[in-house]
Amino acid sequence: MFVDSHCHLDFPELRDDLPQVLDAMRDQGVTHALCIAVEMDKWPVVHAIARAHPNLYASVGVHPDYADIEEPTEAVLVEHCRDPKVVAVGETGLDYFRLTGDLGWQRERFRTHIRAARAARKPLVIHTRAAAADTLSIMREEGAGAAGGVMHCFTETWDVAAQALELGFHISFSGIVTFKNAVALKDVARRVPLHRMLIETDSPYLAPVPHRGKRNQPAFVRHVAEEIARLREVPVEVIADATSKNFFSLFGVAPHAH
Repeated sequence: MFVDSHCHLDFPELRDDLPQVLDAMRDQGVTHALCIAVEMDKWPVVHAIARAHPNLYASVGVHPDYADIEEPTEAVLVEHCRDPKVVAVGETGLDYFRLTGDLGWQRERFRTHIRAARAARKPLVIHTRAAAADTLSIMREEGAGAAGGVMHCFTETWDVAAQALELGFHISFSGIVTFKNAVALKDVARRVPLHRMLIETDSPYLAPVPHRGKRNQPAFVRHVAEEIARLREVPVEVIADATSKNFFSLFGVAPHAH
């Protein structure tokens, strides 16, 4: 049994083929998936997909990459979190890779999400790229550890992972861990405690080997688990069991969908 802790089923690459995507999930033993929000005006689609399927869940939030769009207030995020299908706040965080100039708005947005997560008592889904120091600093300043959550699609160093773990966060690995050149990340995957690990696809992007370069989908999360099992020299069932239990515990999701 596998769980995809981070995917974008509302994106056209997957939404337009959703019945087949969900069939492939089932066929590969992927029992649950968390559909991640990136914009407020498209959040209703994410929510509708989650509500239509007992084994799918949703987050609410705005991706740090998106400038000049509707900013959610703390109150709006908290209100959406009242829905039982909404199990997380995010994806939020900092991304200095694509954007330049004064990114103060990005940091303020991140703080708003952390405050909302704390108020709603929901875990955070955090994205960080080329911004690890500021991400960790704001997490500490805003007490993100009180909400907990996950550093999604982790690509940082072991030092960053260790600091996030100290704050009570989980570390989630995507298909990138299967890439041959991801040597440092493979080392992190060997070292993260099993009880703090998640797996994800971030689909439709970042398809793992052997599907690299193709459209990604939740069914492929199995390959992420298989690579981590290889790196840690344990049966894949060990990784599947641990990461699934971690998902259910972190996001307050019942193992058996109703």
